[in-house]
Amino acid sequence: MTRVLVVDDEPQIVRALQINLKARRYEVHVAGSGTAALKVAAQYPPDLVILDLGLPDFDGVEVIRGLRGWTEAPILVLSGRTDSTDKVEALDAGADDYVTKPFGIDELLARMRAVLRRSNLGQDEPVVTVGGAQVDLSAKRVTLEGGDDIRLTPTEWHLLEVLIRHPGKLMSQRQLLTEVWGPGYENAGGNLRFYMGQLRRKLEADPGRPKHLLTEPGMGYRFEP
Repeated sequence: MTRVLVVDDEPQIVRALQINLKARRYEVHVAGSGTAALKVAAQYPPDLVILDLGLPDFDGVEVIRGLRGWTEAPILVLSGRTDSTDKVEALDAGADDYVTKPFGIDELLARMRAVLRRSNLGQDEPVVTVGGAQVDLSAKRVTLEGGDDIRLTPTEWHLLEVLIRHPGKLMSQRQLLTEVWGPGYENAGGNLRFYMGQLRRKLEADPGRPKHLLTEPGMGYRFEP
């Protein structure tokens, strides 16, 4: 049974999530503050954390950092903050996705399934399908269904590999720039847009309407298998 930790100080939301998640056979633990969240997580290590940023004792981003010190469990941020700066800060701290309040339970459940799939996939499968292409991570090779190779530059490959190794995860521009280009390139968003465009032209059936290499405006990018 998948264990979920719900961290929120609004009793109505906590109760609604408990009812809906237990009905779908999730094991649910709750916490109403950052301090309680870290204690409950240590006592009952979660498979998934649903976290509100606006907690009474300290900011939810600090909870993310505390959890990331010892667990890789997916963290789904659930917050009324709409500013993209808050979302990016949470993603940079280690959150996996972000849902803005008010939310629909169906959307939340879909996001939960997506981040859990990502965490369960791991890196055991070296070959991933992107549109009509096969990406072999171990061989560092991209081929079409007919066997023809698609040539990628080293930077294109590195960016694609980072995205593929985090399927379904919303990655901030800062995360991708630091991972692919290194420290000092955190503000080089033009580089990222250019190489994402190149990858879409090479891999997506319709680069103007991508299905796998997706943009989340104001926040970052996501690889959708």
